[in-house]
Amino acid sequence: LPPHGRVTAPAAGGAGQQVFGAPVSATPRGWGRGGVIAQIADMMRFMLLFSRQGKLRLQKWYIAISEKEKKKLGRELMQIVLGRKPKMCSFLEWKDLKIVYKRYASLYFCCAIEDQDNELLTLELIHRYVELLDKYFGSVCELDIIFNFEKAYFILDEFIMGGEIQDTSKKNVLKAIEQADLMQEDDESPRSVLEEMGLA
Repeated sequence: LPPHGRVTAPAAGGAGQQVFGAPVSATPRGWGRGGVIAQIADMMRFMLLFSRQGKLRLQKWYIAISEKEKKKLGRELMQIVLGRKPKMCSFLEWKDLKIVYKRYASLYFCCAIEDQDNELLTLELIHRYVELLDKYFGSVCELDIIFNFEKAYFILDEFIMGGEIQDTSKKNVLKAIEQADLMQEDDESPRSVLEEMGLA
């Protein structure tokens, strides 16, 4: 698909909601705050989102390394993932980490986790983030990420911060984003001098 094409996400499991035109699995056991899924991001090292052409669209690092090293690791990992065949496993060992990735149309979502972490739960985490993007943008596509990258980062930060799950509830995350949008609209709306001085 071209970058502006409609993204179609494969289903994560059984029938349920529709996202990107495909069925989405029901919320798996362990998605609660104290569930298993809440533990999988404890040691997440980073997340990358890139296109089939190798263009980096989003990156979030949960480890302290230099910008030069980030670029080097990002290029190396993108080459490896893009060079893999479609039917190959979505997990691979890379350096001292495990890489879990999932392709949604023209975009690859890629996470680096530690060796003892669960790959299948990490796939669920990726899918949950994609669901959040789709709920916010409505049939999200690559152009949404390009022109609204700050929103994509904000959604990710509401979901995961410091490598740890903040909230697994889509409703809560989207509500926080909606409130932030309303605050931004209020800040950008023109006000009179008296309102600025608090006299109106």
